[in-house]
Amino acid sequence: MTETKNDIWEKLYNAAKKVQNARTVSPFIEAGGVAAAILTKGGNIYVGVCIDTASTLGMCAERNAIANMITNGESQIEKLVAITPDGKVGSPCGACREYMMQLDKDSGEIEILVDYETRKTVRLKELIPDWWGKSRFEGE
Repeated sequence: MTETKNDIWEKLYNAAKKVQNARTVSPFIEAGGVAAAILTKGGNIYVGVCIDTASTLGMCAERNAIANMITNGESQIEKLVAITPDGKVGSPCGACREYMMQLDKDSGEIEILVDYETRKTVRLKELIPDWWGKSRFEGE
């Protein structure tokens, strides 16, 4: 595959890789095994890492990146990449899929990178078909 300087997936991958730093924060918390980067409809990139805790109060990297986005006043995602500890990309978990679907009526169109080498992507609506909350967006 031919890469270009403007390859947004490479840019997102590198942004996530930059913050991915698996580490032990305390005897109860590990962080940074997984990292994520999102591109918003506004053209901004936000990143986050997973925070795993002994009490299950942790946060996935995707939700951490989304929290960063919301903190900065945005709420619409265009693209997402998540990097697993082995450097490969992976799909968001069910909780993250649900979280993203609830952000916006068009969230089903979020493009998610599932293979970095081939740049294969899927839309969120393919990962969570027949989503239960669709009707709540009617009337917007």
